[in-house]
Formats: sequence, structure tokens, C-alpha cells
Amino acid sequence: MSQKPTSAQREVVVSTYTRGIVGPGNPMLGPVADGGTIRVGTPPGCWGPMITPKFQGGHEVSQPVAVEGAQVGDAVAIHIQRMEVTSLATSSGVMAFVDGRYLGDPFVAKLCPSCGTVSPPSHIEGIGDEAVHCDVCGAEVNAFRFTNGYVIVLDKDNNVSLTVDKAAAERLAAHAKDNARLPEHSEQHSILSLARADIVGLAAHMQPFLGNIGTTPSKDLPDSHNAGDFGSFLVDAPHAYAMTQAELEQHKTDGHMDTNSVRAGAILICPVKVPGAGIYMGDMHAQQGNGEVAGHATDVSGITEVKVEVIKGLAIDGPILLQRPDDLPPMARPMNREQRAAVKALAERFGQATIEENGPITFIGTGRTLNDATHNGVDRAAKVTGLSPEEILNRATIAGSIEISRLPGVVRVTFQCPMSILDRIGVGHLVRKQYGLDAA
Repeated sequence: MSQKPTSAQREVVVSTYTRGIVGPGNPMLGPVADGGTIRVGTPPGCWGPMITPKFQGGHEVSQPVAVEGAQVGDAVAIHIQRMEVTSLATSSGVMAFVDGRYLGDPFVAKLCPSCGTVSPPSHIEGIGDEAVHCDVCGAEVNAFRFTNGYVIVLDKDNNVSLTVDKAAAERLAAHAKDNARLPEHSEQHSILSLARADIVGLAAHMQPFLGNIGTTPSKDLPDSHNAGDFGSFLVDAPHAYAMTQAELEQHKTDGHMDTNSVRAGAILICPVKVPGAGIYMGDMHAQQGNGEVAGHATDVSGITEVKVEVIKGLAIDGPILLQRPDDLPPMARPMNREQRAAVKALAERFGQATIEENGPITFIGTGRTLNDATHNGVDRAAKVTGLSPEEILNRATIAGSIEISRLPGVVRVTFQCPMSILDRIGVGHLVRKQYGLDAA
């Protein structure tokens, strides 16, 4: 969507959302200045929008913000400076679909089984699986069920959490919206209303991150499907957001990563596919291990603050991540002073004249399966760096890693890349600062 000329702002605060759709059809806020700050309060992703039939995507992400000077073919570095959980509790679990309550995809085209209304308005009556009712006819209308679910209470000050029993879950459900701390303009039902409590008394660490953050796709699509795996459900789908595989690959920006290292202290570099880039955020998780293997994690309300930086001429197809040093896989971590001295001695012993100056970089890959996602990540890395896919594989094997971000198909391809290449593509200064390489 074209932007009206206006003076750029040093800070843009966002408290409005897009009801499940990302793309050029959403008007942009801002623009924020290159180097400026965006602060966003986001509602939970996944389960809340999933049980709210009028949503046409699986998340409730923020209205996009234009970035001054960002043009198609550039990239935008998103420096994640702050991330805070605000929910007191949430609920999640493994999902199942209810047949007859959707057209092809229950995330996108929900259907009232009684009156036939597509994406009907709805309300909550009572507590439990059958609490969501159609405003048009009154029928129970939830297209999803838990096969195994839990309610979890959160202590952000001490970074711990605990799953609770049915009685506690029902007490939380009685004031679901308040306990979820849904933002004022959020339109979702709180998943706390279902009060499913199959796992009781399980303590877990908290480490918040954003599951969906990035730049606006060049065609409107469901926010949860802005990735190669979930996006594959749009291919030849029987609803308004159907695409061909070629269209999906052309338009998506892979903002829906569910990558647990996209957290405070990381830098996410995203493609610009519409003028102004259109930075959006959502789907904060309170915690998640490597790989969202249950299909969903602990979606929460939260506040995120980022700084943006335009990288001119860096034409990329999907995200590049500069992880926090402590999130890097061990084999990709820069060596300390003693290790570098040992490497220098090793080179002298065997007559090796040069030692490569390099830094770690992570490419996000997505696809229908983990194998497809791995090939995608490797191919993206090869295209951007100019290294061969075979060399990327070798580097990821001995000086990096390939890690699962989400089933069925999001991965991180991390490797040590020559600094001469990182400088050429315009990210060398970011890598040096992120990993303290200037002081090495």
C-alpha cells in the first residue's frame, strides 16, 4: 500500500490489530524514522484467534508500521530491545479439528454448522469446550478441540510458570479476559475460557519470544500462514485466500517462524516486499523449546520494543537472524582469546598461512517439511552470500548447526561466514557489534 508523505517519527506506539490478515490491504502507521523505535502491545496468538470464528488467520498481529526509506529490494534490521509478558495465565495444547465447521482450513474459513454463516461473529457462554457460540443463531461453533491441553500461570518477575488443576483453571476462566490481560482493542476470545487441565503441577522456565514478527507480504494472506509450511495450506484452497505455490513463494515474508531465539537481544533482518516494509508483530510465547512440536506453545499478551534500521540493497527472500551470543549453537560461537591463540599455533605448526575472519549468521528456511525447509534455508544462504550450497552444508556441519524451529517445516541454518561477505552484503557492522568481534 502506498504511503502518504509525512514526517517520520522517532517512536511509533501500536495498539491496533488486523484480525488475522497481513498484507498490503492493511493501512500502515508511521512512518517510523530509520533508526527509530516501535513499541507494540500484542494479544496472544494461536488459540484465542483460533476459537474466534470471525478471525481469518490464526493470530492477532499488530497493525503494520512503515519505515522511512525502506523500498522493495531493501531489508530492515529489527533490533529487539525489550520483551515483557503481561498475561497472568494462558492455556495451550495439541489441537484437533471439528469436521463440518470450516471450509478447507479451520484457521482461515470457519463455518457455523447450524446457520452456515462463514466467519460468524460469536460470544462466550459458560466455561469449557462448548463455550463459543454463534451470534447469528446461537449454536456452539468452535472449530477446534484440545486432544491434550493445559492451563499455566506465569511469574514474569522470576521467569517461572506452573500448570494448574481443573478447579484453578475454572477460576481463571471465570475472568478469562482479565487474566489473559487482553489489550483494549483485541477482538479475540480468551482461550482460558475452555479451562482444559490435562497436565497438573508441571513447573517450567519462562523465556519469552515472538512467534510472528517481520515485514508485510506483497499480497494479503492469513498471518499464521506467512511461512512455507502453514502457507502450503493456501495452495489451491477453497476460500478467498487461495494461492498457487508460485504466488505463495513470491509474496510471503516468513514472519511466522516460531523461533525461540527471536527474543530480546536478537537482531532479525527481514525482506522488504512492499514500500515502507510494514513491520508487524504478534504471537508472543512465554516459553518454548527448540521446535514447536506440540503445534502450539504458551501464547501470551505482551509488550515488545524494537529499533529499526534500513539496509539498502540487501535483496533477501526470507529472514536472517543474528541470535544472541548465548542462543547460538555451540559450534557456531566465536572463539575466545585463548582458542584463537591455539588456532594460530595450529596454523603455524602445519604451515597454514591464513586464518579466515568470520562471524556467525542464521538463515531461516521454511517449507512443507523439515527437509524442504532445510533446502530452502541453505539455498537462501547460498544466494545471498554467493557461497555454494555444498559449502554452506559443510560450514553448517563443522562450524554451525541446523535446528528445528517448528514442525512441520521451519529451520535455522547457522554457520560461520567470512566477514568479507558479510561486509559486502551490508550486515558486517551488525555481526561485529552483536558478537563483539571488533574487540576480539
